Order: sequence, then C-alpha cells, then structure tokens
Amino acid sequence: MAQTLFPTIRFRDARASIAWLEAALGAETLALYEEDGHVAHAEVRIGESSLMCGDRPEGTATPPGASVVYVVVPDADAAHARAQAAGAAPSAITEQDYGSRDFTLTDPDGNRWAIGTYGGAAA
Repeated sequence: MAQTLFPTIRFRDARASIAWLEAALGAETLALYEEDGHVAHAEVRIGESSLMCGDRPEGTATPPGASVVYVVVPDADAAHARAQAAGAAPSAITEQDYGSRDFTLTDPDGNRWAIGTYGGAAA
C-alpha cells in the first residue's frame, strides 16, 4: 500500500534544510519543484517514509519551526552518531518505558525531530 499520511514542514530555506536532513538523518530527495526561485514543493524520504516540504509561502498559517516529526530507526545509537557527525546537537538517548530508545534534535528552522526505535502501537 502506498503511504497515505505525509508530514508537511515549511522551512525558511528549504534547500539548506533538505541538505541538513540528508547529512543528519540520511534523507533522500525524491522530488523538488521550484516556483519564482523558491522551493514550492519537495518530497524527502527518510527510511521507508516520506514527508513533503518547501519554503514558507507568504501568508501561510504554518510558520517554520512549528513541526515535530518522529522518525523510526533500527539503531538509535547509529542515528545519534550520524546526527552528531553532521553537526547537529542531538539530546542524549533516552530509554522509554514503552520500549523505545530515542533522542531529539532541532533543525536549522526550529522544527523538532524525534528519532527512535518505537515503530508505533500497531507494530
């Protein structure tokens, strides 16, 4: 089944933020469409899921830095090391009561990313 839910994030500088996601989280850019010199729409894959993003259009109600996205990874320690190597400042890894090992970090636009091993209740 195709993905039916896409987190959507607005950035002040989508190109720079996508490059940061590639370096810090191993993201892959699937599509990038420009309009008037700005990223109107981009799709980025992290692991098996994708998100939509772009530059903040004038008048939008969702400013950059208003999002939190949880990314499921098989190895929290490896993901934490990768984020640090890319210059991100991840929090310490935390063992959660529900079985996840996770940490958080903030992208250059202020969006929060939670990265951990919790695959959801359905998993």
